[in-house]
Amino acid sequence: MAIFTHVTLGTNNFDVAINFYDAVLGALSINNLGKLHDTAMMYGKESFEFVILTPSNGEPACSANGGTIGFAAANRSAVIKFHEIGLANGGIDEGKPGPRSFAPNAYAAYLRDPDGNKIVALCFAPE
Repeated sequence: MAIFTHVTLGTNNFDVAINFYDAVLGALSINNLGKLHDTAMMYGKESFEFVILTPSNGEPACSANGGTIGFAAANRSAVIKFHEIGLANGGIDEGKPGPRSFAPNAYAAYLRDPDGNKIVALCFAPE
């Protein structure tokens, strides 16, 4: 059983965030599953696991220092595609695609989304 029901990230520009996440998560075969309500968009493969939303308390969204959300990639090509599409859709490079020393076969690419949140696509498949 998974330890999370879902993960959410706040945004200050809902439409920009949705365009960004539709693009980068699409590169990983993660689907836009539609709105939860007018200010939240759900993503997942079969059921929602990741949500982009405007904060319900009305305060501005902010990114976490040291926080990173990791998305599973099926292969290294998907990691590369995630990074390229992310940069083309307003993301900022936080680590080009390549091997990582923290685990055998780890291959990852890091981005900041348009709101400054750090995300990563990661696969453990051998070349």
